[in-house]
Amino acid sequence: MSLETIGDRALRIAVLTVSDTRTPATDKGGNCVAALLGEAKHIVAARTIVKDDAFAIRRQVGLWCEDASIDAVITTGGTGIAKRDVTIEAIESMLDKTLPGFGELFRYISYVDDIGPRAMASRAVAGVVEDTLVFALPGSVGAVSLGMERLIIPQLPHLVHEVIK
Repeated sequence: MSLETIGDRALRIAVLTVSDTRTPATDKGGNCVAALLGEAKHIVAARTIVKDDAFAIRRQVGLWCEDASIDAVITTGGTGIAKRDVTIEAIESMLDKTLPGFGELFRYISYVDDIGPRAMASRAVAGVVEDTLVFALPGSVGAVSLGMERLIIPQLPHLVHEVIK
């Protein structure tokens, strides 16, 4: 992949919903990610739903990160503090590099623009696994919209370019 082509091409993104209850028909968070990627002229290269299970999350994210055609993985759901919420632990255990500013900015914007002090319970994270960006967002449509529109989509081409440099 040529560095010069990153800014001019549609990026290929895999979307993973983590939920014990969502189905393709009820996956509002995943649908929101896919719609916003489409509006930004990127490609949803793969999409699936897995249960709140750390092994299943790591397995799916790992498969996509091994696929050289996938530029980034975006997960939704499983980021809270309930016992079943294991997305963050699964993702963090895989990261070669972290992007702490993503979670910090996500919580700040959530606090200021949306949910106030409840933002402290958000555990959104991002980083790099091998040569692939990985973002973990909460599953609510509001959180997905905020993270995608304000943080991920505006920086995605730049971040992909930096990862492959």
